[in-house]
Order: sequence, then structure tokens, then C-alpha cells
Amino acid sequence: MLRRNWRSFPRKATAESVTPFAINPRPPGCLKLTGREGWRFRLGDYRAVYEFDDKERTVAVLHVGHRRDVYR
Repeated sequence: MLRRNWRSFPRKATAESVTPFAINPRPPGCLKLTGREGWRFRLGDYRAVYEFDDKERTVAVLHVGHRRDVYR
């Protein structure tokens, strides 16, 4: 399922969306999820759900998908 979603994801948005996480794992517009662990970042009609560890300075993208499917 991730492969299909990733292929339909706009390439330009993919490159632009990854850049802020390298500098700041909490870029403007990101929100902490309620009811589960992680954060979300809006990318047009798509959402990126991710977690980060400040001590190890790592970001793990858990899911990227259309907004109607990403939280299921």
C-alpha cells in the first residue's frame, strides 16, 4: 500500500517536504497526534505521520498517504 501511495505522491512535494525535517523536526504547521504517538505534517491532500527522538536526533516517517487513508 505504501508503494502505491508513494508513486501517486507528487515528486516536487516529496523533496520539499523532507527538507524541513533535516533542520527542525517540528516545522511550522506540524501537529502532535491525539490518541496515538507521533506527529503529522500536512502536504496538500497528503499527510506525513512521523516520530522523532531529540536525544538521538533521528526522524522516522511512519506513513505518508492521502488524508482520508493515513489515520486508519
